[in-house]
Amino acid sequence: MLAVEEKQPVETGEQVAPKSHQESSSDFSDGPIDPKAESRLVTKLDFIIFPTFFVIYMMSFLDRINISNARIQGMVADLDLTGNRFNVALFTYYISYILLEVPSNMVIKRFRPSLYLSTLMFCWGIINMCMGFVHSYSALIGLRFLLGIFEAGVLPGIIYVTSMYYKRHEYQKRMSFFFCSTVVAGAFGGLLAYAIAKLGGHHGFAAWRWIFIIEGAITSTLAIIAAFLIIDWPEQTKYLNAEEKELLRRRLAADVDDSCRMDVLNKTSFKMIMSDYKIWLGALVYMGVGVPGLSGTFFLPTILLEFNWKAQEAQVRTIPVYVVAGGTMLIGAWASDKLRHRFSFFVAGTSLVTIGYGMLLAQEGKSRDYKFGAVFLVFGGAYMVTPMALAWLQNNLSGHWKRAFGSSIQVTIGNIAGIIGSNIYLVNEAPTYVTGYSVSLAMMWLGMICATILAVLMWRDNKKRDAGERDDRLNLPEDVKNNLGDAYPTFRFTL
Repeated sequence: MLAVEEKQPVETGEQVAPKSHQESSSDFSDGPIDPKAESRLVTKLDFIIFPTFFVIYMMSFLDRINISNARIQGMVADLDLTGNRFNVALFTYYISYILLEVPSNMVIKRFRPSLYLSTLMFCWGIINMCMGFVHSYSALIGLRFLLGIFEAGVLPGIIYVTSMYYKRHEYQKRMSFFFCSTVVAGAFGGLLAYAIAKLGGHHGFAAWRWIFIIEGAITSTLAIIAAFLIIDWPEQTKYLNAEEKELLRRRLAADVDDSCRMDVLNKTSFKMIMSDYKIWLGALVYMGVGVPGLSGTFFLPTILLEFNWKAQEAQVRTIPVYVVAGGTMLIGAWASDKLRHRFSFFVAGTSLVTIGYGMLLAQEGKSRDYKFGAVFLVFGGAYMVTPMALAWLQNNLSGHWKRAFGSSIQVTIGNIAGIIGSNIYLVNEAPTYVTGYSVSLAMMWLGMICATILAVLMWRDNKKRDAGERDDRLNLPEDVKNNLGDAYPTFRFTL
């Protein structure tokens, strides 16, 4: 079931990407694209691709954060999670997760995504179930580390696969719809934890253990089904016939010049990837804006518990927060795709987050409703721009290898936000959590500053390309010129 590389010129030290829709020879007309046929194809892809990936990432996120629901259902006392032990359990996951994201995107190129991603999903579901049976802190740490190993390849893999099917300005709203899976996971996690809590004591298992056991079992079962539903690479997929594959190739070539390819990995292309400012700034943007969302997700039940609600009441009140976050995410995605513009939405998101944290840092003597309202602002602003950071970078990368490295590097560095977010809400600072709120606000502004630099540099580069100042690259040797990716002079960046 392996998707073996069609060309591997090892004698030259080069690696060639699997033959893609952009490379396929055409037996069809290169005339105008029928808009009705194109619309039918895009609708078909939407129904095939995103419902499955939505469920996969929803379960990935749920299995990552359900420890926060388990925390307020008795896990702390049972496993003696005193001091900063809970924080350590959170960030241990991110050690393996971060280390394996880039290697995973190199591996997925050699496999069918349907086989690779479903296998990862089945394994992490089993590991999540096992956490319901632990009796020691050390066992919990070990399983969190293993969970990170098997979840590492999910997000960069999904971003990579989906980016091969859509035009650049179709991608944001779809990516935001996909990221609503995290919102559903957060809301559903609170609702499910509320329901599962009633199982506490059944068969001798505490409520927090049932959270892991039931959610892990659901994940592993869905993984078996997903193996038959996940879409593979465009040249492999069973869902499209030859005519549809050719239409896909042509519509993507019309969006990005077919010359803007990077299908061969060699020393020259690797150097271009590693020196691309967009990848590194895009990664810092994702890391910065990710801290408010991730840290909030980890500690939202605990924060609401500090607002003097009981445990089950706090679980339920996470739901409207995630509903509002999903709303801002979808509205921002629709508007940014409509305007073909991203940067201004980072300004709007940062403004909402700044107001929210400002309110929380000045919460002394304020009512519970005041503090609860501030939480809505933080989540609304942070969740609006988190998926946008991913889509914005993918909009501005071209070529098989550029996208493979770009998405995995961005997610790898971006997920340092998980390590930061899991260590800033300190038990001894409850209920005000000054460090947590202050660091989250600072990281949001780091993301905003990097987004500003990124937008300015791309704007300047577009101006130079419009003036013909990059046309000297057309005189490069053919093998180099045909492997430039988004460095090809005809490519234009989305601001």
